[in-house]
Amino acid sequence: MAKEKQIGKIIHFFDKIKVAVISLSTGLKVGDKIKIGKDDKFSTLTVKSMQIEHQKLEKAKKGQEVGLKVRTAVRRGDLVFKV
Repeated sequence: MAKEKQIGKIIHFFDKIKVAVISLSTGLKVGDKIKIGKDDKFSTLTVKSMQIEHQKLEKAKKGQEVGLKVRTAVRRGDLVFKV
């Protein structure tokens, strides 16, 4: 199994629409599998779509802040890993 790599952290979560905002420390693209969480409480998902300022994009670069839909609540400060 490939080693997980931290790619960013949660900086905001919109509870009603279940959208997490991730500050990226490396690139991310649609189709990547990611894991969000702290300790043993993780939510794993495949990136189906992401947005910056309501504009859909396929790839995001290091330093960008992207919003993506998540199934479960996440917290500000949760780390995001590519798996």
